[in-house]
Amino acid sequence: MNTLKFLLEQNTLEQLLYALGAALIALFALITARRVLVARLHRISRQTSVIWDDVLADVLASTKLPFMIWLSVLAGLTQIRLPADTAALPYKAMMILLIVQAGIWAARAVASWVELRLEASRKAGDGAAVTNFGVISFILRVLVWVVTLLSLLDNLGVNITTLVASLGIGGIAVALAVQNILGDLLASLSIALDKPFVVGDAINVDGLTGTVTHVGLKTTRVQSTSGEELVFANNDLLKSRVRNYKRMNERRIVFGFGLTYDTPPDALRELPGALRGIVEATPGTRFDRAHFKAFGASSLDFEVVYVMLTPDYLAYMDAQQAINLALLEHCNARGLAFAFPTQTLHVQTLPAPADAPAPG
Repeated sequence: MNTLKFLLEQNTLEQLLYALGAALIALFALITARRVLVARLHRISRQTSVIWDDVLADVLASTKLPFMIWLSVLAGLTQIRLPADTAALPYKAMMILLIVQAGIWAARAVASWVELRLEASRKAGDGAAVTNFGVISFILRVLVWVVTLLSLLDNLGVNITTLVASLGIGGIAVALAVQNILGDLLASLSIALDKPFVVGDAINVDGLTGTVTHVGLKTTRVQSTSGEELVFANNDLLKSRVRNYKRMNERRIVFGFGLTYDTPPDALRELPGALRGIVEATPGTRFDRAHFKAFGASSLDFEVVYVMLTPDYLAYMDAQQAINLALLEHCNARGLAFAFPTQTLHVQTLPAPADAPAPG
């Protein structure tokens, strides 16, 4: 009430109206400037490939209305006299709003930059960048708000040195309580930096195979080859043996088959050379070896090794099918029979004991 009485007694009606007009004009100018600048920056961004104009447009668009209203009020307060004991309060309040708004601007700049880089990385098929930016975005936003909070407390008169020391002690207790979560968080950072796999890679973990779709702060999600989504804790992933099929340059294939024991030795001796010809005639393959490997329980066992020149699984299956058909045609043409599991049961009739009564 004393402040209102002071304003009415120490300022004329004309001064008060000037102050109100200045505040309204400043608010209108700020809102209009924000709208015009954002629209202008968006038009420029569509004409160039630079991302900073988009980031700046998003930052300006995140300017909050309360901040602009208070800035306009300050412009109006310059036109009138204020009590000496409260003259500094509007400016202190403005400083607090400015710190909060600066935090919003910085957080929005980080988020906008990450979103634009992620979009560009997805179009370029860069899975590593998608993985990295998700972790980087979280860390930068945490740092922004920590700095903002400390600056805000400092302007409110809080001794942040003591606070930081207290937080350090309390942080140890919190870290012990949430060590599993922190372990997954640090594991996500390790995955982002070391890149054992990235989004889009086909991996195998403990016999489970799928394609990485998301690397988060706590978990990694994998779309299984059978359709369901697999969710792994990041810390568990780093402790597991991960097979990354996406980084294969070639695929080494080993397969075997068996022939029956009545196969002539000359046919057995000839077959490795025939297998070489069959593999070499199949596109996209490189022959390694073919051998009469062993005498099996019910078959004469052969082992064939070749290399696919591409890691593509579909190409491998097509090549294996062509090799199998060619091998079947070769064996049929030469009268060679494939073995299958068999057992021979020998029945022996024992002579009757001497003292046994004669039958009948």
